[in-house]
Amino acid sequence: MMELHVASAWTLTAAPRPPVPSFRCRRTHPPPSSSSPAGRLPCMCVGPPSPSSANMAPAFHPTIFGDFFIKHNQPLQTSEYEWMEERADELVTEVCRMFEACKDDVVAQMNLVDVLQRLGVDHRFQGEINTALTKIHRAELNDTSSSSLHEVALRFRLLRQQGFWVSPAHLLSHNEEALEEAILYARHQLELLRGSLKYPLAEQVTRALQIPLPRTLKRAEALSFMHEYGTQEQTTFNTSLLELAKLDFNILQKFHQKELKDICRWWEDVSSDISLDYVRERVVECYFCAYAVYYEKEHTRARMMLAKRMMLLSLMDDTYDVHATLEEARNFNQALQSWDKSAVSLLPEDLKRFFLSILRNFSEFEDEFESHEKYRNAYNIKAFQLSSSNYLQEAEWFHEKYVPSFSEHLSVSLMTGGGIEYPVGIIVGMGDVATKEALDWALACPNAGRAFAEVARFRDNLAVSQDGRDKMDVASTVECYMKEHGVTSEVATAEISAMVEDAWKTLNQARFDDGRAFLPLVQRIINLAMCIALLFYGNRDGYTNSRELKDMFEAHFVNPIPL
Repeated sequence: MMELHVASAWTLTAAPRPPVPSFRCRRTHPPPSSSSPAGRLPCMCVGPPSPSSANMAPAFHPTIFGDFFIKHNQPLQTSEYEWMEERADELVTEVCRMFEACKDDVVAQMNLVDVLQRLGVDHRFQGEINTALTKIHRAELNDTSSSSLHEVALRFRLLRQQGFWVSPAHLLSHNEEALEEAILYARHQLELLRGSLKYPLAEQVTRALQIPLPRTLKRAEALSFMHEYGTQEQTTFNTSLLELAKLDFNILQKFHQKELKDICRWWEDVSSDISLDYVRERVVECYFCAYAVYYEKEHTRARMMLAKRMMLLSLMDDTYDVHATLEEARNFNQALQSWDKSAVSLLPEDLKRFFLSILRNFSEFEDEFESHEKYRNAYNIKAFQLSSSNYLQEAEWFHEKYVPSFSEHLSVSLMTGGGIEYPVGIIVGMGDVATKEALDWALACPNAGRAFAEVARFRDNLAVSQDGRDKMDVASTVECYMKEHGVTSEVATAEISAMVEDAWKTLNQARFDDGRAFLPLVQRIINLAMCIALLFYGNRDGYTNSRELKDMFEAHFVNPIPL
């Protein structure tokens, strides 16, 4: 098992201890110098579209699934489904007994929690896990109870992910710089070892080097780990845990398939009503993002509401970017700010239909709230209106051929990247945690929201920088950085990539700084950042160009795990 212990050291999660201000870029040191003179940089913004090209849609590929999920129906007898649920309940009881049996063994508790999380069934044991980790945090694993780097690193990761502050002093220093050095050292050593490792450790190390485990989407890790877990030595392999993981995944997959059928039907109705042929049809992709935030059965309302909201936001983004003239964009935003049906008089026929569809869908959102929750829709609407205003600002920059300063760009692009929109959108459909205080927190663009937007915006712009523009869009953060600092695209890309790393540290820090009451909400925001890391891995735009991810979507939503 020594090899597995080495791999676990790479799962460390760095986070700066001091809180970081919300509304400024965190990398304040000057960029590396460049030999490229600023005066010779080419124009970095496509010229304004002519009247004939303003309504010319780019070549977005069509939806990769069509009506597949509407027609898809894998027969499953009621008796078979009931057996799966009954058997899963039996296994849950067995796992609860495991927690009781190891309550005085810190290492056994940590290993059990780790396996449950990586198999994707920890959602069934939140009470037991929180009790165990609270006890472990209070106990302070010391040198007499553990001399293993694996155990120290595992404790560090599990507790920090749970929102418990743990000093990195175990790694020879009291500051995070030492932890970052340890991570760099671990990466270097794992890269050297990778060619000599065997399955499944080789695959686990490869994944960790691509996206570190604390940034890995839980459902994606679960699919991989289920295949690998059964190959481990008998001392660490538990057949009941693996059986539960497979049953749980298949039970939830049937539930998600029903939701996909419903949301694809919703999209059919919306698209036939508004007839916007220039937009990206990415309803399955939007559902995947919502599923990444909360896959649990009890969050069906929040998941469906977020997926629909994301699709409407995507339509609005494309409308401002590739379709509307500047005058139409201004009128469309004016209509949205009024939130009044009478404002349709400002709009051309196609945007009238889209505007009325937005009002209708938000009215349907309000219908889904209980009577004591109705106030939430005001936050829902306000966040959407703020996104519209910032999309308009980007459209004005584009049409005026204006390249903003880097900080000016961030003040807008982090809002269009979801700094307020997604924290509000994530929270608003949830249960009791979605309090007025939580929604006020989200609407104020907390550090977690801004850091998420930095990950999303920077990853998106890095993909644009590598692959070229898919839309008639404003200058990217990379381009603005190049112009402002007079550096090459390679230097700007390296600096923006470093800012992504800083944003992840802020997301880690938010687990501690925003208080225990907001921790479940911060974790959901982090889940969406993990989804972005997956969709934009390797500086690809896996949302706009989602064909290469079709196999991944099918693994989550089409193919059951063999029992």
